[in-house]
Amino acid sequence: MKRAAFRLQPVLELRRTQERTAALAAAEAANAAADADRRARDRETALAGSVMPPTQTAGAFLATMTLLRLAADDASAARSMATASAEQAELVRAQWTAAAQRTKGLERLRERHLEAERRAEAAAEERAVDDLVTGRAGRAKPEGDDAWTE
Repeated sequence: MKRAAFRLQPVLELRRTQERTAALAAAEAANAAADADRRARDRETALAGSVMPPTQTAGAFLATMTLLRLAADDASAARSMATASAEQAELVRAQWTAAAQRTKGLERLRERHLEAERRAEAAAEERAVDDLVTGRAGRAKPEGDDAWTE
């Protein structure tokens, strides 16, 4: 018996490729988000550890305050970047989840197709066995009336 091919196999392969691509993108986005968060924490830690020298001239004080302000702006920008990166990673992860769901749907269709093929083969085999059995019964007729009664 010739097996029917799963017609959506090329689509399933495409979906699997899309899912793998989405998984890689999600991993890269998660790594980028983790790196951005680490950089933001480093800058925040550096800013928190900054102290003003106890005695300074007016120019040194102004320079120190300007540097601290720049460091605070840098830490704030790094935190904003980390937040945006985390949000982007979440969106990419959601796309990966959607791709996995589409792939899973086609895989379920393929499994149903294979199960239908197995059932059809089993039914064909059963019919063949039934034909053999009923064919033998038709060929093996008793020769006398009393052959079946013994």
